Amino acid sequence: MNTAALPRSVAGPEGERWPALGLGTWRLGEMPRQAAAEAGLLERALEVGYRLLDTAEMYGEGGAERVVGQALATALGKPGLVRSDVVIVSKVYPHHADAAGMVKACESSLRRLKIDTIDLYLLHWRGDIELTETLKGFESLLRRGWIRYWGVSNFDLADMRELDALGGSAGCAANQVYYSISQRGIELNLMPWMRECGMPLMAYSPIDGGSLSRHKGLSALGQSLGLSAAQLALTWVLEQPQVIAIPKAGTERHLLDNWQCRDLSLTPETRRALDALFPRPRKSGPLAMR
Repeated sequence: MNTAALPRSVAGPEGERWPALGLGTWRLGEMPRQAAAEAGLLERALEVGYRLLDTAEMYGEGGAERVVGQALATALGKPGLVRSDVVIVSKVYPHHADAAGMVKACESSLRRLKIDTIDLYLLHWRGDIELTETLKGFESLLRRGWIRYWGVSNFDLADMRELDALGGSAGCAANQVYYSISQRGIELNLMPWMRECGMPLMAYSPIDGGSLSRHKGLSALGQSLGLSAAQLALTWVLEQPQVIAIPKAGTERHLLDNWQCRDLSLTPETRRALDALFPRPRKSGPLAMR
């Protein structure tokens, strides 16, 4: 194993650098009695050094945004952290993605997050509302100063090309999709297209929702390197160019284990062993989703 001099980052819009390792919040905020503990875990994440938090109005029907908002407010009340240090990502429901609906949805998200501006606001997935309407909504939110950048989620190559035909790809700051060492289909078409556009890819479920932590082959290879199976799988994702990984961590131990991967590098021998365990598919298929 080699250790890089600095934690990885990716090139964001307008010359910004965004962390390559963030923190997801899916399934948070679903039970009010656990909200305080969940906010405490996110506070700990910010204390450790995480600087990108991903959430959505769908998660816990706004509950996850409330948890993020509480954690961020508490962390910002302490010395050493300022709002501009943290990239906050949230997502709008497809059925809210017309121009008027997005204003209402974003206003509600801002209130729950206790912030004035969302750094990156994504369309969660394609719905029945025309993309032209959604683009109008994003433009309205930009003019209001409620969002800094916008993007999409769960868009396959055909979706991205449709967005491009509407003139929207130039303003799209990211596409968030399911990507892990076991789900490599996007390497055949979507990922190369996005790299040509200079667009970061956000990888959700980079450890397959935790199931890769139980993979026998990964476990054996990881043990020889002093890593867990989950750490090995996450490090592999973090090594992919222009990819931001946003694993969820349900405990402080997982939080810290994931954080250790931020500046690790795999040897060519290890990468070949991983390719043998999880070969890239030869044919593209439907976009993986969880």
